[in-house]
Amino acid sequence: MFYRSFRNSFFSALVLTIVTLSLIGVGEAQVRSSSNYRIQSDSVNVGGGLATSTSYGQESTIGEVATGPSDSSIYSLRAGYQQMQEVYLSLAVSGDVTMSPNLPGVTGGTSNGSSTFTVITDSPAGYQLAIQTGNSPAMQSNVGTIADYDPGATPSFTFPIASSEARFGFTPEGVDVVQTFFNSAGLCGLGFEKTFQTCWDGLETTPYTIAQGSGSNHPSGATTTVYFRVRVGSSAGVIAGVYTATTTVTALPL
Repeated sequence: MFYRSFRNSFFSALVLTIVTLSLIGVGEAQVRSSSNYRIQSDSVNVGGGLATSTSYGQESTIGEVATGPSDSSIYSLRAGYQQMQEVYLSLAVSGDVTMSPNLPGVTGGTSNGSSTFTVITDSPAGYQLAIQTGNSPAMQSNVGTIADYDPGATPSFTFPIASSEARFGFTPEGVDVVQTFFNSAGLCGLGFEKTFQTCWDGLETTPYTIAQGSGSNHPSGATTTVYFRVRVGSSAGVIAGVYTATTTVTALPL
């Protein structure tokens, strides 16, 4: 990124680092279920099963025919009870974020930015999307820091700050946003709706789940947009400079 120095001004930027983790293991497809049980997959064979010890786990089948991987330029087939349990997952991001507008350090104000994440998976159990920062507080420069927004046990419906404070926070939007960011009657963590750009919280150095999908969304995927906000109070006295926050967004198949 290209940075300029601003005299008597305050400028904030956000850099996003993306980590995608794809796991291969026993899938969550199901062919029969009731209120009391769920059969993930069935198989007609003459033997095999699950074997474990303190140092390994093995699951096998005996007697299936025409099993194994088969690929061409236009398809990929995984035939058989064991082969079909491979999970596909991808994570795409719209890019780094530059907060706008630049803020005067003397009078303060509000600066906003956003980034969009699209997760595609064929995992029958869905996926989980989490965000975290590498620093505490997240927004830092070589001349100072901006505190993370900390509304308490649950996110704050609005983003209030005192005139002497400067804070950095976020809120996610999308079809799979978790209950934490839902709201009812101005309270977050409740209800069945997500009012646009409400329920703000601060970043953490540990993974913070922001979205979770149930079931395969392949091939269209599911999109989550994370909105970032910096608010500087009129008497906060933030030192002019370029402030940067680095985050890691991780997608996991369930």
